[in-house]
Amino acid sequence: MATASHSIPPDRMAVLFAVMLVAAAGNTAMQSILPAIGAKLHIPDVWVSLAFSWSALLWVLTAPHWARQSDRRGRKALMALGVIGFLSSMALCGLVLWSGLQGWLAAGMTFILFALFRSLYGGLGSAAPPAVQAYVAARTDPEQRTQALSLVSSSFGLGTVIGPAVAPFFILPIVGLAGPLLIFALIGLAVLIALRWRLPNDVPRFAARGSIMSYPTTGAASQAATDEEEVEEAQSPDGGTPLSEPLRWTDRRVRPWLLAGFLGGQAQAMVLGVIGFLILDRLNLRMRPDEGAAMTGIVLMAGAFATLLSQWGLIPLLKMSPRTAVLGGAALGGAGTLLTGFSYDFHGIIIGFALASLGFGLFRPGFTAGASLAVPRRDQGGIAGMTASINGSAYIVSPAIGVLVYNWHPIVAYGLMASFCGWLVLWGWSALRLDRPDT
Repeated sequence: MATASHSIPPDRMAVLFAVMLVAAAGNTAMQSILPAIGAKLHIPDVWVSLAFSWSALLWVLTAPHWARQSDRRGRKALMALGVIGFLSSMALCGLVLWSGLQGWLAAGMTFILFALFRSLYGGLGSAAPPAVQAYVAARTDPEQRTQALSLVSSSFGLGTVIGPAVAPFFILPIVGLAGPLLIFALIGLAVLIALRWRLPNDVPRFAARGSIMSYPTTGAASQAATDEEEVEEAQSPDGGTPLSEPLRWTDRRVRPWLLAGFLGGQAQAMVLGVIGFLILDRLNLRMRPDEGAAMTGIVLMAGAFATLLSQWGLIPLLKMSPRTAVLGGAALGGAGTLLTGFSYDFHGIIIGFALASLGFGLFRPGFTAGASLAVPRRDQGGIAGMTASINGSAYIVSPAIGVLVYNWHPIVAYGLMASFCGWLVLWGWSALRLDRPDT
């Protein structure tokens, strides 16, 4: 048997990049068109939001399981499972929505079946990202691993930009608003064929579990892994029981950072959950859902670009500390949220949403880095799982709550979102400290 190479050939890296990119792009493309589809089918806004909440819940619940399976079942097999879950979900959801739009299915049955088929994405799609990361970590040398992991992780964030950007071009004459879902299903099929054809069955050189990626959504680009090596627990000299207990949620070192992640995450999830409905209402597009989908895609794309600008540009350029990124990001996020909520024209909504996304793009990596720096190396695995849980859990209930409050009173809804950010700034000013910055 041939020995595994010390680096991954470019053609195989392109396949890994495509697996990550398509998984994120397809989901954000759906986010940009689903409010318009709901309006066309006369489905209450909150039910549209709950369809995404259901998928996010399954992603959060199943992602840790698939991450643990990467060494046992093989990375290529798990990548294929994730891609199959993605393309099956997209194809079935697209066909169901098309049938509903054509009047062949009642609106209620359409969304029941839609939520059922979304389960394939939430439950199986989460298998691909950790498998890709584990494949890269196991087949690259340490000096090459950071760059390779950064590349495949950045594709997840890039996908959040591409999804809403291309979705309006896939609204086709025959299938209408269901077109983007069906096209992404075909793209997923092409990625699966390339995966089967170009990627060899993996025989890893050593165990390497992939990171649990947050549920892919516009404005929440995932961060590249920066410490890809296995984290070893500190053990007693005789190799027996670890010297330290597992990290707990109540640990005073991480508790402020986790609470900060919770507060900011709720605000961001609500902003993303409501924006599509705000555009339909403020621009009077409820009766022109096709145009509303195109406008929503433009706004989401602007937000995704702003997020990438903050994470790939401002944070490295300004060398922000975690505390500065969290507090500054929350302040910008709150300001952008209020501007969005008080805007009644398209340009105002774009500027407000982009400003909010810029702020949240600073906040999220700041929260993640602050939590990581608060504990020593032996606890990095534990804190990584906690931050992934905080990030993913925000998209389970908060978007639906935001839509409910928005339908009651839009200004109250945006005031609630901004209050999360304001409270984070006021409380975090004294609560967020790094007692041990050298860890």
